[in-house]
Amino acid sequence: MALTVHAATVITISRGLNMLLSVLDKARAHAEATGVDPDAYVAARLIDDMLPLSGQIQRASDAAKGAVARLAGQEAPSMADDETTLAHLRDRVVRTLAYVDGVAPAAFADAEDRAIVVPAGPGVTLEFSGVDYLLEFVIPNFQFHAVTAYDILRHKGVPLGKRDFLGIGPERLKSAG
Repeated sequence: MALTVHAATVITISRGLNMLLSVLDKARAHAEATGVDPDAYVAARLIDDMLPLSGQIQRASDAAKGAVARLAGQEAPSMADDETTLAHLRDRVVRTLAYVDGVAPAAFADAEDRAIVVPAGPGVTLEFSGVDYLLEFVIPNFQFHAVTAYDILRHKGVPLGKRDFLGIGPERLKSAG
């Protein structure tokens, strides 16, 4: 069976959104265990000129919704960028995941050749075929914001590791003996 644009898009984005849910849950648990206000993470940044955790989650969500909508020829659901708590951020990721997982594979028919135009600032657009959009723009852009959210939480002391980012849970681990 050939890899489809639907599968490549939805599997990649769903994995990343589920990773974000997991690290947000670990951030809440770590904050509660250490007596930190979990909502203090929302405004945390790696450096002053980068978006805070809230902005990274919002951009990952926007990238996910936008990718699926453009590739499926649909309108993305609108979400206000007004999250101020970890619970709000988690809810946004849950709603984004529901949208991504809810678009039928049939909606992606001919997505690889679909002309995709992405706004890139005042009077500027980027133009791609569907498959180029997915591989050259969507995946790197989504991963940038997802990994930056992960890195912010790691920087704030949340005990995260590579398995957390990759979404490798105990069900995938096999004993060597």
